[in-house]
Amino acid sequence: MRYQGSMMVDICDIDLIGTKLEQNGLVVHLTKEYYQQEVIEQPYARQLLQKCDIANLVGNRIIKEAIDMKLAKEVSIRKIAGVPFLMIYKFHH
Repeated sequence: MRYQGSMMVDICDIDLIGTKLEQNGLVVHLTKEYYQQEVIEQPYARQLLQKCDIANLVGNRIIKEAIDMKLAKEVSIRKIAGVPFLMIYKFHH
């Protein structure tokens, strides 16, 4: 999707869709409406991660992909109720 002139992707591991995460009063719903507009396979996920300007990622598999592609570092990963979240912003010169 386009967001303020940038290409933004929201990708969540399929097995997390439909779950509700709760931690310290914070509640996050990983809804089908937001995260499952399309089911994609790993090669296409890599393409999207390469092309996007902003990535909002949830889950072990997709975040491992981003780390393996050197788009982020482990220290940037946050966990909510044990589930990893990672946001990537690419700055272009």
